Amino acid sequence: MLTIRDLKKTVGGRTLFENASMQVNYGERVALVGPNGAGKSTLFGLILRTDEPDAGTMERDEWTMVGYLPQESEPVGEETVLDVATGRAGELVALEKRLHALEKAGQVDIPEYLEAHAKHDALNDPQVEAKAKKILRGLGYREEQFERRAREMSGGWVMRAHLARLLVMEPDLLLLDEPTNHLDLLSLLWLQDYLKTYSGAILLISHDRQFMDEIVETVYEINETRLISYTGNYTDFLRQREACYDQQLAAYNNQQKEIRNLQEFYERFRQVASKASQAMSKLKQIERMDKIEKPVPPRKPFRFHIPQPPRGGQRAITLEGLHMAYGEHKVYEGVDLTIERGERTVLVGPNGAGKSTLLKILAGVLEFQKGERKLGHNAKIGYFSQHRADTLDANKTVLEEVMDSAPEIREDEARGILGSFLFRKDDIYKKTGILSGGEKSRLNLIKFLVDPPNLLLMDEPTTHLDIHSVESLILALACYEGTLVFISHDVHFIRKLATKVLHVHSGQLYPYPGGYDYYLEKSGASSDRAALTSK
Repeated sequence: MLTIRDLKKTVGGRTLFENASMQVNYGERVALVGPNGAGKSTLFGLILRTDEPDAGTMERDEWTMVGYLPQESEPVGEETVLDVATGRAGELVALEKRLHALEKAGQVDIPEYLEAHAKHDALNDPQVEAKAKKILRGLGYREEQFERRAREMSGGWVMRAHLARLLVMEPDLLLLDEPTNHLDLLSLLWLQDYLKTYSGAILLISHDRQFMDEIVETVYEINETRLISYTGNYTDFLRQREACYDQQLAAYNNQQKEIRNLQEFYERFRQVASKASQAMSKLKQIERMDKIEKPVPPRKPFRFHIPQPPRGGQRAITLEGLHMAYGEHKVYEGVDLTIERGERTVLVGPNGAGKSTLLKILAGVLEFQKGERKLGHNAKIGYFSQHRADTLDANKTVLEEVMDSAPEIREDEARGILGSFLFRKDDIYKKTGILSGGEKSRLNLIKFLVDPPNLLLMDEPTTHLDIHSVESLILALACYEGTLVFISHDVHFIRKLATKVLHVHSGQLYPYPGGYDYYLEKSGASSDRAALTSK
């Protein structure tokens, strides 16, 4: 379906690919991994023919229809959600114009014409609207939202409509760039199950380990300008890569030892008449060797020392007789909760159960109608929300924000932490006022880590992080001696950190005094991820 041979591509003077090759077969599920800036999105552009390689070949079967979901896409007109999902929002018109232009030029046998024709036929199918509605429901849309103007909705919801259009067309090769970024847990689970039975091939970029483990069967890593293939899912890839590195390092060390021995023999006997010819043969043996390069170790998550917060009382925070309602909708009625010092509690439960509401009540940022909230002795609360940026000074740089948050921190330490959370090179000198929402979220997270409170409340802290940043966050929080209450749909993150699970359902709280695996066993959930939304 797709074959790349001896690819070379240089961008801005930097060689991203050289002698790189890969193959995607019909129906195959492939993940493309590598650090930020390695060239993942560039490779997508080459496959889509929006960019050209400097050398090498990029071959696609003539009849292959390719569909692409970029990370960002916005509507420009008055189209409805259903218009976007069915292609009526400009997609069909653009395809018709392109087909007419190619027909007029007599180019009806080229791959571009064949692909455009296939997409046009897919969107002209009599069942396209029914199919689009079914997929929109799976992605979290309600029936009454189908006729809403897309521009009235958030960027995340618009992205879901574009994703629906791609799935309606059913391309032979589906290119997905961070498809889970704008999905809640229920729609993510739906997409995960949908892609498991998808008839076409999938090439995926994602920071969600669990998603890749569930979907992919082949991983290509961008490593030192090459594309290295691994069989299996993401966890299999990590294990194989580590084993491969160990083998390469052992081979390198063995060869270096052999070279040293040969060199020592030469140095020792080169001036001894009876051994001189033998010594020279040792030197030539070294020259004839096919030298093994020292392998580069796999990139590791950044480890940094997290300051320990002041010790609080045995009971970090308590809720007694809590009543909370939004108008007529009752969320909690007479609920009691005690969070003990040192616990790491994850809140799980279906969408709308009240997890974020409970976290806001614990943080003291949301008023409730009845009951009591009692802070423990010496409690210092920190509340991390994805959408909270009011703690940032718009006139300060990123580096200044971090340095001012923790006066004891050295600048090189601050730079290291910022780098591990995707603030690199000149990014640290940006004014916080011009940062994107994701950048502000990451900066707020760093501020918590360099000066942590003893009661840390976190709502989806891994959003906007890549896989290595998530690992860095796990390592930091694993050393944290305070109390942690958090919400996440990253199963790997939960499994590594949670020591207690609090299941929120129908206005009640059900505690499980153990880690996530203990909760899975006791709740009888059908899968790791489904357990997060169980009722």
